[in-house]
Amino acid sequence: MDWLGLLGLLCAALLGCWEPGDALRCFDKQYMYKGRCCNRCQPGEKLMFECIETEDSVCAPCETGQYQPSWTKEKHCAPHDICEGNAGLVVKVQGNATHNTVCQCQAGTHCSDISCQTCVENQPCQLGSGFVAAKAMERMSSPCEPCTEGTFSNVSSKTEPCHPWTSCEEKGLVVKVKGTNTSDVICEPSRRSSLSVLIPITAAVVTCLVGVCIYCLVHKDSRRRVPKEIEAGEPGENPDTQQPTEQDENVLPVQETLLGGQPVAQEDGKESRISEQEVL
Repeated sequence: MDWLGLLGLLCAALLGCWEPGDALRCFDKQYMYKGRCCNRCQPGEKLMFECIETEDSVCAPCETGQYQPSWTKEKHCAPHDICEGNAGLVVKVQGNATHNTVCQCQAGTHCSDISCQTCVENQPCQLGSGFVAAKAMERMSSPCEPCTEGTFSNVSSKTEPCHPWTSCEEKGLVVKVKGTNTSDVICEPSRRSSLSVLIPITAAVVTCLVGVCIYCLVHKDSRRRVPKEIEAGEPGENPDTQQPTEQDENVLPVQETLLGGQPVAQEDGKESRISEQEVL
């Protein structure tokens, strides 16, 4: 066989494998069918008939209890999962035409394995570990998780999570004992806060005491002054300031008369009877 015969056979073989439709490229929401690009069915629908030269693809909604999550050329929808109550499962999210039903274990139980077809009862989380509900909902096999820094669990429980440490700063306190994964923080008042409370109280008490002392001294001094003033007005009173009594008013004033060059006292209203001889 010459070279021309071999070249002819090779060309014939290539032409037999090539089809005109192989040159076409369809969009993401399309698919190739008999050399044509047919539209896929949207989520929630299934394909009934492929497209033809004059008509597009024919789709139909999924039946009740079935779903289709994406654009598809499938002619059947997938059935929803069934949450078996006998296996300890309950419905978390009810399925619809575009989403499957989501099951989860009943409270107090968790998935027996990663497939979560059955549930088993939770074992109590030990001290320093807490129950994580999200882990059970996410079909994890163990709902317990060690408490991280800043949290603690001081009980063995099937439902109690790890609790955050108490914030001493929010209460205006300082940390006395740091918390652990099994114990909470212990707070105490700061010295500065204690002084800020004691100083105003002490100042108020001292002010009250000083006021009471001053009042007592002033009141006592006024009591002492009153008796002294009364005593000063009795025997030792200045005669010049004494008021005349009734008896003194009846005493007539005395006049002085010279007798032989010597004064002689004489009461007013009485005649002076001095002998002429005495006068001479």
